[in-house]
Amino acid sequence: MSSVEDINGPVPDNLPSKEVVQDTSVPAVIQEAQLTGLRLVAVFTVLCLAVFLVALDNTIIATAIPRITDQFKALGDVGWYGSSYLLTTCMFQLVFGKLYGYFPVKLVFLTAILLFEIGSAVCGAAPTSDAFIIGRAIAGLGASGIFQGAMVIVAYSVEPRKRPMYNGIFGSIYGISSIIGPLLGGAFTSNVSWRWCFYINLPIGAAVVLILLFFLQLPTTVEAETSSSKTLVQHMDPLGILTFLPAIVCLLLALQWGGTTYSWSNGRIIALFVLAGILVIIFLIIQIKRQENAMIPTRIIRMRPIAFSSIFMVLFAGAYFTIVYYLPIWFQAIKGASAVNSGIMCLPLMLSMVIFSFVTGGGVTATGRPEPFFYFAAILSVVGAGLMTTFEVTTGHPNWIGYQVLLGSGVGMGIQLPIIAAQAALAAPDIPIGTAIVTFCQTFGGAIFVSVSQALFANRLRSGILDTVPAVRPDIVRQIGATNLDSVIDGGHMPAVKRVYNEALVSAWYLAVALFALSIVGAGGMSLRKKSVI
Repeated sequence: MSSVEDINGPVPDNLPSKEVVQDTSVPAVIQEAQLTGLRLVAVFTVLCLAVFLVALDNTIIATAIPRITDQFKALGDVGWYGSSYLLTTCMFQLVFGKLYGYFPVKLVFLTAILLFEIGSAVCGAAPTSDAFIIGRAIAGLGASGIFQGAMVIVAYSVEPRKRPMYNGIFGSIYGISSIIGPLLGGAFTSNVSWRWCFYINLPIGAAVVLILLFFLQLPTTVEAETSSSKTLVQHMDPLGILTFLPAIVCLLLALQWGGTTYSWSNGRIIALFVLAGILVIIFLIIQIKRQENAMIPTRIIRMRPIAFSSIFMVLFAGAYFTIVYYLPIWFQAIKGASAVNSGIMCLPLMLSMVIFSFVTGGGVTATGRPEPFFYFAAILSVVGAGLMTTFEVTTGHPNWIGYQVLLGSGVGMGIQLPIIAAQAALAAPDIPIGTAIVTFCQTFGGAIFVSVSQALFANRLRSGILDTVPAVRPDIVRQIGATNLDSVIDGGHMPAVKRVYNEALVSAWYLAVALFALSIVGAGGMSLRKKSVI
């Protein structure tokens, strides 16, 4: 077998049926579970609700943070409100991938929802900032298993050709939550209490659990039914987990703290990077030696659809989150919009994402070929992000609306494709870990490149202020926030400060353009496949 064929792995027209002979170390599905009728409608509806809650939790907190810091008198903890959630979400995605492969999917999914609910309850009732951070970490742990769990349930419950359509709906749900989140958070914070941003998860989550308990029936695995507890623990790759989790913690903390809390040359940041590198090397050695019992089996990651879907997802998601992170700031700092209004001004991006996510799911279902859509997504996104780098202080409505629509069309088309392609190329028992790998790449790409873009933005803002408006202190501009510039900057300096602020934001978007362009490498790898996989 040639090296290319080895990387490609099998290229099925459809997912293998249950008669395919599996390696004895891989969990084998006992039966196919095709949900139909009312049962399918009920299950898929509550899966959408579960995905919606997780997606909403990422955005609803944005408008609540000022009130939370006011109540806890803990402005210095703001970074941890997001970091604690991101850390546990990113850390445990691959762990949940193994859990879904070797334990009953229904049980693991309900456990993830329970953890998310506990975290939400702790956040809502938190008496101190520390308690709130702990609640965010617990919620992130649950969230790490919910989205990929919904994907796994669909993969086990729906025939392969229809999966892209359902996954497209999940993508639309993410877009809808991005629209609703800031508005709902602002409404709760202004009219009731910021605590309801988290309490709202409790009744909806309870309804999801009850409906799934009665309506969801999924195949189990031979391993889950016949293996001893000791064997199942070995399959979970405890050594891999013990090296992978601290490696992710060290890397993400270094990226979160570098250039903000500490300088990049600070000994703490250097030590975190070095320790992360050492742990990653140890983790890779463990994965190679453990083969099928590894957290990331080399057999799976060497398959072309998984390898190139992962490359595409890291780059594409990193670019998308870089745009999304700074676009509301541009509206607030440059156009003088409030936090809520800046969310409304982002609607062209989010609505086009929702529409094209749904349309692309249907298109892949109809054609059976996701590969061309990878190219369309990357090209549209590059053009849209490139046009956004032309933003100036005087940029008008037609431009910032039209460019958002173009970018949203590409992102909505592309953000779901790696999961669709990965699931289509895998045998049913491998779908959980394959899904986990791709969703991990999405979160990890966002975490890495948003941190890089923060460094680009901060450095450009500092140098621009010093060169253009030396009378204004750069640290004051950064600390005051996007909406309060006019409260500390003299009116005569405001036009120059806004120009520098605009240039700093655009410099972060250049990174997004480069990442979208590089994601074409992933698209190219997918296009080398010779047959439809759906």
